[in-house]
Amino acid sequence: MRAYLMLRELLYKVNILSIIGNSDIEIKSLQTDSRKITPGTCFFAIKGTLTDGHDFIETAISKGAVAIVCEVLPADISGEVVYISVQNTSLALGIMSHRFFGSPSANMKIVGVTGTNGKTTIATLLWQLFTKLGYQCGLISTVQNQIGEKIIPATHTTPDALKLNALLAEMQAQQCDYVFMECS
Repeated sequence: MRAYLMLRELLYKVNILSIIGNSDIEIKSLQTDSRKITPGTCFFAIKGTLTDGHDFIETAISKGAVAIVCEVLPADISGEVVYISVQNTSLALGIMSHRFFGSPSANMKIVGVTGTNGKTTIATLLWQLFTKLGYQCGLISTVQNQIGEKIIPATHTTPDALKLNALLAEMQAQQCDYVFMECS
């Protein structure tokens, strides 16, 4: 994977309502948390249950965001930033992060485990079985994420699209054949 992608490449298949600015710019990272913005970042303003990412657009710009993906355009538009208006910022994040990380899920078999009870147990048992059968496997669960023998602490039952694609890209880099994922 290159160190960056052009914004126009990341926008492929995103349902865009409008663009203000030139999409022919380099994107070095994607972020949903304005506190973690670095120069060259594309910031996604996501409406949550407790906070609204739209309230942090100015902070993201002041820290170096070069593109903003949002559902509602801000009143003050900076000429230095590209604004992409979409109907659903979370959906745009999923599509763009998938492309940003090299479409990792296209290169391995992913098994999602759903249900009310037993998701962690089933995903872990499948990971153990396929690992013992000689496959390189990844595990995404409530308890922990795992790539081969490397354990990565889990923070959520199901990671958001950005964290999930970053994790899948790491699993792809470690040549995982299968990923067993607890889905909720």
